[in-house]
Amino acid sequence: MKFFLDFAVQIVRYRAAHCPPEVCRAGTEMCKRLGTKVLHLALANCDGPFVSQEARIDVADILSCTLKALQDGHVVAVPTDTIYGLACLAQNSGAVRKLYDIKGRNEQKPLAICVGEIHDIYRYCKVEVKEELLSDLLPGPVTLVLERSEILNKELNPFTSLVGIRIPDCGFMRRLCQMCGEPLALTSANVSAQNSTVAVHEFHDLWPKLAVVVDGGPIEDQSRLGSTVVDLSAHGRYRIIRAGWLPQLLSLDGRPDLGFVPVVPKFFHFQICALTQSGLRGLQRIP
Repeated sequence: MKFFLDFAVQIVRYRAAHCPPEVCRAGTEMCKRLGTKVLHLALANCDGPFVSQEARIDVADILSCTLKALQDGHVVAVPTDTIYGLACLAQNSGAVRKLYDIKGRNEQKPLAICVGEIHDIYRYCKVEVKEELLSDLLPGPVTLVLERSEILNKELNPFTSLVGIRIPDCGFMRRLCQMCGEPLALTSANVSAQNSTVAVHEFHDLWPKLAVVVDGGPIEDQSRLGSTVVDLSAHGRYRIIRAGWLPQLLSLDGRPDLGFVPVVPKFFHFQICALTQSGLRGLQRIP
């Protein structure tokens, strides 16, 4: 009994600490009027012997609701492994325009796409590197820049032949992409030029413009750095376009260099080493 009481107290504290009451009340009321659905994944996403079947069903319901919103051409907010994101179907040009409008993003700035599995990358990109390299880096907090394939929506980033592609290390996002059967256009959940967000209440001003807000709880890493962007479009070479999350966790002498102690899942250590060493599976690094 003490376990369940302690768990209940933790839930209450979690909600109180990560969403200011006035923000939650105002955001919820506005969303009710405009039809935005705020879906709480944080507790439904728990696992273990004390998690009820009802909680596990909630995850499926949240996925289905989010999928329907995407298929209807709407923009949704979702958690990832780095920061919160705004997403829509990349093959839906109207939804992509809506995403740009909501974020206030310059239309000459490209959007990345997100897929669920390594094999999906080959459908939407022209891959010139070994699959082992892709597996080294993905899923994880990395965006790979590759030549786009002809099947990708021509109205998505029409000004460039390249596209950034992600597989977040986030079970919800990977499953959502698999259910969509096509890539998601993905960008950070904030107005352009503002800080990235690591909790849903931080972008509550955007909620009324979204069909669904999936609350996955606060992102563990609080650096707000986003994914590391690696350009693999040049044959035999790679370039780190944006340092992002991974290289910042480890300076070249091996010491943390962020001013705080980051939370680093064990499987990220290989990715960190791969991106900070001078070579990446035989590729030459371009400064």
